[in-house]
Amino acid sequence: MSFILNLSCPDRPGIVSAVTGFLVQHNLNIIDSSQFGDPTSHRFFMRMHFGADTTGTSGTESTPDVETLRKAFEPTAATHSMSFQLVPADHKPRVLIMVSKIGHCLNDLLFRYSTGQLAIEIPLIVSNHPDFAALAATYKIPFMHLPVKADTKAEQEGRILDLIKEHDVELVVLARYMQVLSPKLCEAMSGKIINIHHSFLPSFKGAKPYHQAYDRGVKLVGATAHFVTSDLDEGPIIEQNVVRVNHGLSPKELTHAGSNVESNVLAAAVKYFAERRVLLNGHKTVVFN
Repeated sequence: MSFILNLSCPDRPGIVSAVTGFLVQHNLNIIDSSQFGDPTSHRFFMRMHFGADTTGTSGTESTPDVETLRKAFEPTAATHSMSFQLVPADHKPRVLIMVSKIGHCLNDLLFRYSTGQLAIEIPLIVSNHPDFAALAATYKIPFMHLPVKADTKAEQEGRILDLIKEHDVELVVLARYMQVLSPKLCEAMSGKIINIHHSFLPSFKGAKPYHQAYDRGVKLVGATAHFVTSDLDEGPIIEQNVVRVNHGLSPKELTHAGSNVESNVLAAAVKYFAERRVLLNGHKTVVFN
């Protein structure tokens, strides 16, 4: 059995030594490790994948369970003011997908999930439209239609929060869910909602970014996956990509060109989250990809 440890803390000497010393103490061996010291925020970030020592030099003690390891690591974390997560490496986060009436990102995520490319569980798909109930059924995933209007938004989002709790959801993915989430929902799931913005942020924010791009004669279109905050389209960026276009493409053709980029960028962001490769760093992220 192996584990993944993520941590962040004020940057100072001795952090790596403290973590590796903890592993030695528990007869555990590093499988791979990534770290980054941010010279601006003066914080240190680490992702470490470790497991039982298989070299035969450290005895025959069994690997501790994850709760035992978490409790044992707490004194080290307290000494260095660390925020940390420690999970089994094979843990699959439970992901709630939300979608409206544009389905390419949803379809791509479901295909990758079904073929094992994304190590996640999808207990539920929620939409403010009924259009993709049949698609969800082909993957044997429950689908819930939760329509929303201005005067029912608070009630609808309250139901979403209930579903998150009921299904032990660790991540919400907005796969072209075309509703602005309330500050209450954003705060309740801070750092746990990923959105795909169909533009290369920070340019062309808001509605119809491909039409804005067309009007400006862009030569690249792209997509941005980011954590959701109450500031629209301004949350910490996880992944971005672009595709080259030219003056001859219409807004519809730009949309088609961008859709593949959107799907790939969103899938990459979900994969990084599932593999515990994304750490928040203020308004930015550290991604050990």
